[in-house]
Amino acid sequence: MSRKVADCRDTPNLVGCTLMISGEEEEVVRAASDHAIAVHGHADTPELREQVRATLKDEFVPSVAPSAGASDTL
Repeated sequence: MSRKVADCRDTPNLVGCTLMISGEEEEVVRAASDHAIAVHGHADTPELREQVRATLKDEFVPSVAPSAGASDTL
């Protein structure tokens, strides 16, 4: 299952919010909706959660090649 991201920078807002939330889809919808209610003054409605869900993007995780001589143990 891919992780999802909600990013306030993708939606114009009056407070200049730059919060980004990532995790599994339902976690992100819940956390981003709670944030939209508490910080941005949105009403707690099923429509808000659907709007949040519609803005989610897949999380981009760059692949990183191991460094030469890197150890698998710490």
